[in-house]
Amino acid sequence: MTSPARDAAPHGTHTLDEGVLAAQLGLAKTVIDEASLANSVARFAAQKIVLPTFAQLADPSLIPTSWTAGVDKDAADPRNLFRVHWYNDLAGDRVGVPDHVVLPPSLTGVESPIIAVFGDRFPMITAHKVLAAYSCFVPRVITGQFDPTRHRAVWPSTGNYARGGIAISRLMGSRGVAVLPAGMSKERFDWLDRWVTDPSDVVRTPGTESNVKEIYDACNEMAKDPGNFILNQFCEFGNHVGHYEVTGRALAHVFEHVRANGHSGLRLAAFTSATGSAGTIAAGDRLKDLYGTRIVAVEALECPTMLENGFGEHNIQGIGDKHIPLIHNVMNTDVVVAISDRATDELDVLFNTPAGQKYLADRQGAGPDLIDALTHFGFSAICNVLAAIKTAKMLGLGADDAIITIATDGSVLYPSEREKTLTRRFGDDFGAIDAAEVFSEHLGHVGTDSMIDCTERDRNRIFNLGYYTWVEQQGTPLEVFEARRSQSFWRSVRAHAPVWDGLIDEFNSRVAKAG
Repeated sequence: MTSPARDAAPHGTHTLDEGVLAAQLGLAKTVIDEASLANSVARFAAQKIVLPTFAQLADPSLIPTSWTAGVDKDAADPRNLFRVHWYNDLAGDRVGVPDHVVLPPSLTGVESPIIAVFGDRFPMITAHKVLAAYSCFVPRVITGQFDPTRHRAVWPSTGNYARGGIAISRLMGSRGVAVLPAGMSKERFDWLDRWVTDPSDVVRTPGTESNVKEIYDACNEMAKDPGNFILNQFCEFGNHVGHYEVTGRALAHVFEHVRANGHSGLRLAAFTSATGSAGTIAAGDRLKDLYGTRIVAVEALECPTMLENGFGEHNIQGIGDKHIPLIHNVMNTDVVVAISDRATDELDVLFNTPAGQKYLADRQGAGPDLIDALTHFGFSAICNVLAAIKTAKMLGLGADDAIITIATDGSVLYPSEREKTLTRRFGDDFGAIDAAEVFSEHLGHVGTDSMIDCTERDRNRIFNLGYYTWVEQQGTPLEVFEARRSQSFWRSVRAHAPVWDGLIDEFNSRVAKAG
């Protein structure tokens, strides 16, 4: 049973400061600075930059295919802004339904169809975080808050969002700065080195995945320079809006496609999403609105923040950052699941080595298409699938209960991490017996441990934990923090999408006239 809508904030009703919403949280509805907007118009006209609306990214059939014809999907070409959606194939061509795989019971061990939608089809960074970056950035540009002639766009992240931000910055005629922990995968830094305009535009902070406060500290120091504009995905509500509008619609389309092709009685029982910035999980809010889908928030067992108010270090890169993001609609979350990075590390080896793939084919009956699909699962994708399996077991779901999730990125971002796992855990000799043991431990015997079927008290506990980061450390007004308890607040946030689309259309018209 899904959680009921919650429209009354238990701590009272507060009048929110529109200036704070616009400046601190990215929720402006009108032009804030006409002079900065004029500078953006001139820059975009000179570089022939046109912006897609959220409606177009949600339904790319509204975008003429000629606009991206002949454009390399990985090029720093502004026309690739019109590929920042789920309807690409690996070559960057348009598809009618987002690429996905329905994982069979022989792999998952549960009857429920688990649908995974591929994020590595997104352009430039082969990860869906480029959508989050666009969703955070474009409202700041079209309202005149960000000025490309005097601002650097600063992108705090544990990897993919920072890369997405650098890509979006270049496509939108701006200079970007990536801020991320030094311990993230080598492949992330290799990509950044190719895309930044200056080596100083990659800022390495101490630690690894869980060290987000260190990122915030670096950004707070950088913010003292008025030329730096911080685009913090953890508190930019454009991140929530973009995923609710674009990702939510795409997932609904995939589900309807699966249901129409052999699963007529299927219901969408759950959506699992690892919470990094808590942007992607906003798609679950739309799925709940449409289907009553339960929203499952996932984190690393080694850093059990939602589960146990805990802390720690882990290697599921992109998730579980030792705090509760401001844009996480906690009071609409139904289930919390924790997954160990031991499982994601070792299944990555199983899915991407000859011995592992041979075991899957010979002993588990996996066909070539499934084996290929599994190579498009990065660490957080594997985490999301394991969470879906645990959810199916805990909720007692059956063959008519689908679970949908996202493969945020693919294994192409983790060869250096795989080498570490092979050396540390398998002595660089991963064979058939190792493959069997990994499958048995992490797929053959998935339990329902480290889970919460949330009560109202659980939600309030998790919600309250965010106070220490956002009110005490980052200076978010208490009224804004408290307002997030009510679903009416989140509906008001999502109402910005059509407003921003109108501003995008006006902006594009001015650019066309200036050109």
